[in-house]
Parts: sequence; C-alpha cells; structure tokens
Amino acid sequence: DYYQPEAYLASTDTFIEKETQINEEIDRLRHAATSALLSRRDVIIVASVSCIYGLGSPDYYREGTVEVEVGKKMTRQEIMQAMVDMQYSRSDVLARGKFRVTGDTIEVMTPGREVIVRIELGEIDETPVKSGRQFHGVKKITEFDFLTGEKLSQQEKTLIFPAKHFVVPQMVMEEALEEIQVELDSRVKELKKNNKLIEAERISRRTRQDLEMMREVGFCNGIENYSRFLTARKDGEAPYTLIDYFPRDFLMVVDESHVTIPQVRAMYAGDQSRKTALIENGFRLPSALDNRPLKFEEFERRINQMIFTSATPSVYEKEHSTKITEQIIRPTGLLDPQLEIKSAKGQVKDIFLEIEKVVEKKEPARNVTHKQDELAFNGSSNNKNKLENNNEHSVAGGRVLITTLTKKMAEDLSEFLKEQGIATEYLHSDVDTLDRVRILEGLRRGDFDVLVGVNLLREGLDLPEVSLVAIMDADKEGFLRSETSLIQTIGRAARNISGRVIMYADNVTGSMKRAIDETDRRRQIQADYNKKHHITPQTIKKNIKSIVDHEINPLP
Repeated sequence: DYYQPEAYLASTDTFIEKETQINEEIDRLRHAATSALLSRRDVIIVASVSCIYGLGSPDYYREGTVEVEVGKKMTRQEIMQAMVDMQYSRSDVLARGKFRVTGDTIEVMTPGREVIVRIELGEIDETPVKSGRQFHGVKKITEFDFLTGEKLSQQEKTLIFPAKHFVVPQMVMEEALEEIQVELDSRVKELKKNNKLIEAERISRRTRQDLEMMREVGFCNGIENYSRFLTARKDGEAPYTLIDYFPRDFLMVVDESHVTIPQVRAMYAGDQSRKTALIENGFRLPSALDNRPLKFEEFERRINQMIFTSATPSVYEKEHSTKITEQIIRPTGLLDPQLEIKSAKGQVKDIFLEIEKVVEKKEPARNVTHKQDELAFNGSSNNKNKLENNNEHSVAGGRVLITTLTKKMAEDLSEFLKEQGIATEYLHSDVDTLDRVRILEGLRRGDFDVLVGVNLLREGLDLPEVSLVAIMDADKEGFLRSETSLIQTIGRAARNISGRVIMYADNVTGSMKRAIDETDRRRQIQADYNKKHHITPQTIKKNIKSIVDHEINPLP
C-alpha cells in the first residue's frame, strides 16, 4: 500500500528510513506469481514496471522448495527444519509464512495461498507389505480453507515454496557474510583515510547489526541491499527480477507502451542517484548499488517476444516492431471525434457557452462577461474577439471534460463554473486515488456535468457519456500538449456518437497539426468502413460499476 525507500537529504542532513506498509493481498499475489511460474506453464502475470526490480535468485527459490509426498520417508524434525530454512516461523496461530506442530501433524500456510496444508506423519508399511517392515513418513496430505476450515482436497503430493523471495542456501549465506565483512573493513578504512570519521562509524555500526541478524535468523531489514553477495553475482552484474522466473519463450505485452517504455528507461538512473547519496554518507556499502532495477539494455536482452499496445506508439515501438497492426475500426462503428479550433482569447467564456449546449442545466446560470473571465482565469480578455458559434451541437444530458495546464487553473476554473450554476468537479494528482474513482463514477452517473483536470484525462479512461472535450491552451507546446498527449486526450470523446473536441489556440503547433492529421486519417478509414459494411455508429453502452457498491455489497 505504501513504500518509502530509504534516502539521505544532504541539504538538511536528514536520513529517511525505509518505510513500508505491505498490502497482504498484493504480497500474497507476488508469491502466488513466482510459485506458479516455477510449477506450471499456463501462467499469466499482470505486473507494473516494478517487475524490473531485484527479487532474489529463482534458482535458490526453486532449490529451497520442498516436495512433500504421501509415502515419502520424512521425520517431524526434518520437516520442521525445512520450514525454518525456508524462512517460515513457528506459531500456534497460523498466518501466511507460518507453521504449527501438534504431535505428528504439521500445518503450513504458504505465502501465496489462503490454504492450510496439513501434513500427517505416521508409521508406513514398506513395499512390499509382506516384508513386515515399517518406517516413519508422510501418511496423509489435506488442504483446508484458511477462513472456513472446510476441507478442500486430499493430495498425494504438494510443493511448499519459501516464505520469502530472498531465500539463501546456508553455504552461500556463510560466504556472503564473509564477503560483506571484507567490503565493510575496506570501506571503513577508506572513509577514515578521507577523514570521514562519522560516516565510518555509521557504516560500521549499521552493517554489523545486519550481519548479526543474518547470522542468527538468516534475514534482516533491508537484506536486499546485500543481494550481490546473497545471489553470488559479480560487481555490476544485473540483478534477478520477476522476468528471470519466466521460461525463455514467454510473451511480454506492454500496455500503454508510449508511457511504460520511458518509465523503464528512467528507473535505473533515479535509483542510482538515491543510492549514491546513501553510500557517500555511510548509510550503505558500495555494493548496495547492485540492488537496483534493470538497465534498459538489460531489460531488452531478457525479452524474446514482445507486443506493444498503444494508441500513440513512439518511435521506439515502431522501430522495434516486425509487424504493426492498427486497431482503428470499432465494433460500435464510432468515428474518432470531430475537431474544432477556437481562439484561446476569452476561452473561459466560450467554454461556458459550449457547456450550456451540451449539459442539462441544474439551475439558471448568470451571464458571463469578459471581465469575469479575466478575473476567474487570470487570462487576457479581448472584447473585439468574435467567438465562433459553428454548429449548434446540442446534446442534452451529455458530459464535458476540460483539460488545463496546471492544478491551480483546474481548481479555479472548476470554482468559477460552479459559481455560474454548472455542476463541476476537478481532478488532478493531489486528489486521493479512491476519490478519483468516485469522481469519475459521479461524472458517469450524472452527479455533476463537467470534470476539469490536468493530465489525468488521458490513458485508460472509458467515459461513454462524455460528448465534449475542451483542451485549453492547446498551442502551449510541451509534455501536456505534445502530439501523444493531444491524441490521447482527443480519444476521451471517441466513445460517444456526438463526441467532439475543441482546441483553444491562437497558433497551430506542430503537435496540434500532427494530432489533427492523425485523427482525420482515422475518421476517414472508419467512415469508409462503415459505408462499405452499412454500419450505423452507436454510442458505447457500459454499466456504471460503483467502487462503493463493491465495498458494501461484494459480489458472491
């Protein structure tokens, strides 16, 4: 749920400890993912870009897995020792990553499943039975539902995977501890030589505490910072990640690749900058630099086959694709929205007039003057400017999206429209995630008519009720008004048969022209297809699923 990596702020001499609030369900799914990848072929994993961060050696994880089979010779002590070696802890109260022992019955709850595995031991007749000899082994394996206690199945054998991803064989652990000690001694000597006595004392104290914990319990907080030694890697060698748990012939699908690929590129540099500050100030050993995400070229080398999906693919995707398939035709027959360019001067007043055409007014709105426009939006007014009123696109009950350049502009415009009697909300990165979902649901339900945002009205939003998208200051070239951003924003009006987009600009930038040309190209292809196949466009019909309803009345 929450992750704050450790960091050092030199300007204020502040050390920020690593702080995590682990979502139990997400952690369970992480373990379920790795265990599934190592035990079967029919696996689909949905992951964020964090999949390129270090995870622990898949070989050690696989080697640490214990197979328990009915009829197998195993003693109670052997199974208990195996549990401890896999980082399970013994407890009378079962939870993920824990086991309990009652006589010759051992119950385990693996971290990837909400299932209790009960292993019953006893005397078993040797084969052939007529030999009369017996041995102590596994007599029965049963699985129970963790919550209800209901018996789920009886198994002939089961795999018990490690409780943590950083599981290390004892021999490797001993070698790693020695190597960490050698690096510590060398680093302390170096710091003292440079007269950094505080840093030398700090790194010595912190590392010795970690070494003691690893010797005693095989684990410590921040153990991932010693991953180079714990996974027997060389200096600078790429870390093991979730990708290494996949077989070589796996398929990777990169959704919204125009955003995802740049994120993967940037993660390494950001991580190294933070770690360097920690190392220079005696909080971490230099080897901590190898606890890192993959470099982009390392990421590329691990992928044999990849599918990019994006409405606005970048040059990288186009250059690295052997085949490009355009998904332009929609099952509903909808065309990309009509585009219109209007002057940015007096844009607030014009937006107000356009909103009146689209939505059902809740109450009479006051007249909007250019002076009000100027005060509310801190923009320039031009009384001589003749606003265009092309086509009366009157669609009662529609919704409107408005994109601005800053959070302050979004809030000010939202407040201004409310004062004019228009039901309006704003949406930007300062709004909590859950509130964002509720706001979007409210727009679809008609709780309000206009949503003003900055950069949250682009990828992934499916709002069939929206018939007008207004892009303010469309000619302000930059990230928020790039070709990619404009095409993505235009797409928010592509779910409604009456969808249209107004760009407010005094100049047509290169990004605007390319976005307009691409939209017109798609519209022509769609129109020709509809005409050829006698298709009548229809607005998408989509149920409004409330996150609140799901919380209160979960599906059976």
